[in-house]
This record gives sequence, C-alpha cells and structure tokens, in this order.
Amino acid sequence: MNRREHVKKLNEKDTFDLLVIGGGATGGGIAVDAASRGLSVLLVEKNDFAEGTSSRSTKLVHGGVRYLEKAVKHLDKEQYSFVKEGLYERGVILKNAPHLTNKIQFVTPLYKWYELPYIFAGLKLYDILSGKMRLGKSRLLFRKETLEKLPTLNDQNLKGGVLYFDGQFNDARMAVMLVKTAVNQGAVAVNYMEVTDLIKENNMVVGAHLKDNITGDTYTVNAKAVVNATGAYADSIRKMDDENVEPVLKVSSGIHIILDKKFTPTDYGMMIPQTEDGRVIFVLPWEGHALVGTTDDPSVVRDHPEVTNNEIEYVLKQIARYFKTPPTKDDILSAWSGIRPLVKDPDATSTEEILRNHYIEVSKSKLVTITGGKWTSYRHMAEDVVDRVIKEFSFNAKPCITSDLKIAGGENFNPEGNKLLQKKYNIDHDIALHLHKSYGSLAEEVINSCEKEKAFVRLETGHPYVESEVYYCVRNEMVVHVVDFLIRRIPLGLVDIKAAKHASSKVLEIMAEELGWDKSRVDEELKLISDRFDKAI
Repeated sequence: MNRREHVKKLNEKDTFDLLVIGGGATGGGIAVDAASRGLSVLLVEKNDFAEGTSSRSTKLVHGGVRYLEKAVKHLDKEQYSFVKEGLYERGVILKNAPHLTNKIQFVTPLYKWYELPYIFAGLKLYDILSGKMRLGKSRLLFRKETLEKLPTLNDQNLKGGVLYFDGQFNDARMAVMLVKTAVNQGAVAVNYMEVTDLIKENNMVVGAHLKDNITGDTYTVNAKAVVNATGAYADSIRKMDDENVEPVLKVSSGIHIILDKKFTPTDYGMMIPQTEDGRVIFVLPWEGHALVGTTDDPSVVRDHPEVTNNEIEYVLKQIARYFKTPPTKDDILSAWSGIRPLVKDPDATSTEEILRNHYIEVSKSKLVTITGGKWTSYRHMAEDVVDRVIKEFSFNAKPCITSDLKIAGGENFNPEGNKLLQKKYNIDHDIALHLHKSYGSLAEEVINSCEKEKAFVRLETGHPYVESEVYYCVRNEMVVHVVDFLIRRIPLGLVDIKAAKHASSKVLEIMAEELGWDKSRVDEELKLISDRFDKAI
C-alpha cells in the first residue's frame, strides 16, 4: 500500500464506479464492501486515515449497554434493534479481525442491594440478544470475588457486582487494516487527498476535484457514484452539493484519559452504570494502561479538539468514589477528545439522548451521504449504503461477502502466534505479543522490513513498539508524518504523550532517511510534533 503508486492510479483511471470521501471506519468499510463486490473504488481522506473520530473511541466493540436500558425503560423498538444489531456485528468483528480484537470481561460494582437484580437482569438480556454471538454468561459476584477482580476498588459499603462480556479493539489499526483490505480487493486509496469541490453534469454529481495536501497537486476524478462518508464533516460535503441544504448533524465531544496500569491491575474492566448525570463511564485495561471514558457534551466540528480542564475534572470526579486511592490529574499520561457525528432528532433534549443509528440520504443530484452510527456497526452500515448505491445507479455487482471476509492480517491467524514469534526470533514477550496483535499474519513482514539488528530495537523504554514498524508502515501503510505513526499506526501517542514525544526523534530520523527529507521538511515535522503533543492529539 504505497501512496505514490495509489496517487498515480487515481490519476490514470478514466472513471471509477465509486468515489468514497472519508477514510475512517465508515469510508473504509464501504471501500471494502464495494471493492469485494467487484466495483472499482477510489477512497480519499483529507488527513490521515482515522485521524478523526475513528481513532478516538472507547476501544469497545459492543452493542451498547446504555441503549438497552433506554429501550427497556421506554419500550423503544428502534433502540432495541440498534443494540441487537450491534451485538451481532460485535461477533462478526471479533471473528474477522481476531488479531485486532479481544474479549473483555467487565465488572459493574454495586453499593446498594436493590441494584443487584436490576443490573443483573439487564445484562442477562444483553446476553440473550447476543444469540449465537454471545461471548460468555453474565453472573452475579459476591463482594469478595468483586474485589478479587477489581483490587483497586473502593470496598466501603460494597455489596457485590455483576460480571458481563464485551469486545475490545485497537480502533486506529482497525481503520488502517480496513483500508488495506479494500486495497487487497482492488480499491485505490489515498490519504491527505482532499475533495475541494464536486463535479456536476446535467445537475448530477459525476466526480470531484481533489487537492493533494502533501504536494499541493490537483486532480480531477470522474465517478459514476460519489459517497460522502466524512462523519462529523458530512454537512460540509453536503453543502458542496447544495449550499442551501439543512444540516443533519448535531455533534458531541467525548474525552478519554489514560492512566497507569496500576489502576486496572487485572484483565477486568469496570463499568460504572450511572454517573451523577445519568451517563455510563468505563475504566478498562488497554495497551498496558488504564483507559477511562467517556463524556458526551455538545460540541462544534473541528480537527484535533483539545481536552478541557472541566472535562478532565468531570471524569476524575465521576470515578473517584470507585477507587481506594482516586486518580488525580498528575496520574494522567495522555488524553484526547473525539467528535461524534449524531443525526439530529428534533425531540431530543441532549446529545446523550440522540440515537446513534446511521442515516443514508441521496440528494437530488445523486450525492449519497451516510452518517451517524458507531464503530461496531461499520460493516452493516457499509452493506446498507452499497446496497443503496447499487440500486440507485443500477450497478451490476456481486452480493455482499463482508460478514465472512477476514480483515488484512486476520487470514490464517494463529491465536498462539505470539509464542511462535517469541521462540523463532528470541524476542521479549511483550514485543512478540504487540506485533502479533497489531499485524496478525503480517507480523513477519514487519520484522523483515529492516536489518535484523534494528528490527527489535525499542522506540521507547518500557513500551513494546520497535524500529521495524517504522520502516514497514512508511512503505506499506501510507505513513506521511511522524505523528501518523506515533498516534495511529502504533498507539504510543494515545497512551503516553511524553514517551511518544521522546520517541519522535528516532522515528523522525528513520523517516527522514527512508523518505529523503531535507532540512526544511524535517523542520516542518518538528513543528507538527510539537503542535500535536503540546496542544491536542
């Protein structure tokens, strides 16, 4: 997956069947679905793949516990169906991307006796809705067992807990691997390629003007169909089509903070079912650290939103009563904010109440827009929109196959592969596990991408990320900037900002040599590194 080659391909192709705008979860999923059905596909993204919302989730593959509670309380069939769909898709993702996902057990600690049957009943229903995709059986926990699983938990007045199962994943790597899967199916994909305007003939959208945000070059691309899958930016593309169109989005922001592993010393996560304002917060082990989130506040669309002190204080306040020794601001290693694209509901009184289901629109000029939804349902969303495109444009295409299509790196995946890597290359356990879980069956390609003496050199002490990954990702995963690698190809920037900034000098050295950067380009990178790690990821 070489960027120069793909830029050349987009310039040489006369007409694509489908131009997909947006390189996050939704756009990547659409590219996979359409290409695997035999359509010619071009995917473009104005920034890096998954630079926006798709790399800023709670890292859960789930049906949505809080939506189920609303469905039951309000007898809401739409919410109920949304949860059931999510639980099915959870199973599909875990099956098709075994290298990037894992099952995780959550404990909900309860401090009032009457809460035990209520929460247990809800989570048993969660199990039932999972059907054959169920990951395990929810069960009640006595006080002692609750504390064994969550040893840092505040035990004062603790009555017990409820254990349940969900899925977890590396969202940024999943997005990159989706693009890689689409390319394997024949798609052309380019990051840092921005749509500056739509092309129309006879009042119908037939392509787009593009600008390469790296070189400044411009291109004209013809396409039989154009899909707007830009998430929080969907309305801006809709306005390119019709400047008078009414917005369909009401966005919200959600922050996450990263703490030391000592706050989640076991493999169990904690689900706080109701904060003081009725939200759900998770504390879960992720990438050797503790991830806490999320908030849900009205926001505005912007790149790299900063995390505010108020948001951090809110999260710390909500989790404080659940820890023997509550975390403080000094314990935070990293924090980030993501913008959620929520479809407007005129009856909703807050963003927390808006349904997260997806929305498909075909304009008078045949621009197809899909927005809303959530990461877990990306595959189903893609299937829906490609079905709609095939119908609207009378394409001759094969049926959808993505429910059984392995994501790149998931082919011939061996669950014990990390042990084989450790033995074959005599490497540390954490490095072997990281390579295995991040690249799957492609792990040895990563290892062999540079000289053996460099392959397993750590980029930062105490973290499992190694130099061979830089070489591999530059050559095979369209890494353009140092921060692309440190935040989205590996998660170092998400789990430990100071460590990422320290490692950036080595990554910059390798990339400068690999890509032939002059002093001017190196200076640009240094400024971008400072901007991201000193201001907002």
